Amino acid sequence: MMFPSQFPFVRVTGTPFERGRAYGAAVPERVARSAQIYGSTLKALKVDDAFRADLIAEFSERIADFDAHYLEEIKGIADGAGLPVGDVVMINARTEIVARARRKVAGEGCTGAIILPERSANGALLHGQNWDWRSECVDTAIVLRVEREDGPHILTFTEAGGLARSGLNSAGIAITANYLECERDFRKSGIPLALLRRKVLEQENFAEAIRAVVKTPKTCANNIMLSTAEGFAINFECAPDESFPLLPENGMIVHANHWQSAVALSKLTDTGVHAMPDSYYRDWRVRRLLNEVGPALTLEDMKAAFHDTFASPYSVCRPPRPNATGDLSATVAMLAMEPNRGTMDVIPMPAVQRSCTQYSLSAEPETIAT
Repeated sequence: MMFPSQFPFVRVTGTPFERGRAYGAAVPERVARSAQIYGSTLKALKVDDAFRADLIAEFSERIADFDAHYLEEIKGIADGAGLPVGDVVMINARTEIVARARRKVAGEGCTGAIILPERSANGALLHGQNWDWRSECVDTAIVLRVEREDGPHILTFTEAGGLARSGLNSAGIAITANYLECERDFRKSGIPLALLRRKVLEQENFAEAIRAVVKTPKTCANNIMLSTAEGFAINFECAPDESFPLLPENGMIVHANHWQSAVALSKLTDTGVHAMPDSYYRDWRVRRLLNEVGPALTLEDMKAAFHDTFASPYSVCRPPRPNATGDLSATVAMLAMEPNRGTMDVIPMPAVQRSCTQYSLSAEPETIAT
């Protein structure tokens, strides 16, 4: 199988609608492909048009109530890509909408790590992740730079049509996220996770980024890893209605897809780990590999840990393989960020290739050695 060696780079400016329209017009085929993937999933679940329309209307209203400019940006993406607005709403709320249709969604595996300055060879905080999801999404992902007039600029890796996923901003704040599951999921509707992540990346200071995570109601559990270039990081294991913080240990945070907070485990049930039991050793492997390097870690050390193939194909770096729902799953992308520099190194399908591109808040993409 052939995979792209680089994800498209999209740069947008202007009002929310103008930014969205430029975004949709830049990658219309990828936005359409994103919509097709999740639309086909709903059809396979035998969701009729009326139920799909009701779900999209519900989440459109929630998005508008959360922040009206997000819905304007979504309308712009739809206009630029020549798609119905509902298709782009579906992309941004795909976890919640698909889960409501099937009452359960196959999770995004993901293994994330943050290295604090005291463990970093260059004294700068490092933040990264392997994104495990449907392998076909290698053809829908993009890197988006949003140059804002009303706040920090944003650099985010996301599925085409999405407002954000993982990334950093010009205030030095970075975010990645991992799948979690508990028995409280999908009892009530909350804010789509893509928009929560975008809200974090719009913040000028780290305290407000934390506030955005802990105060925003969620439809389902999620693990959110936050860092600041000023030299601090925190991990939140989030149930829909409660957040449980984990602080760095030995100068780092590593997290996969099982609950680790003792407080969280005393209050809820981890209902997801049976579907991804490899979570228990994926974060252990990354932590062990980083500690074996020594006290001074580099971004290349982080990438090397993320390339780990122990127990493949159920490994930190996952080659394409069928998952429990029959989809072909893989580590679709590896991300390695330096928030103080405003850079993000991205490798598509890292289990089968090593071509790496560095994206930046201030420069054009550049192919780099890895």
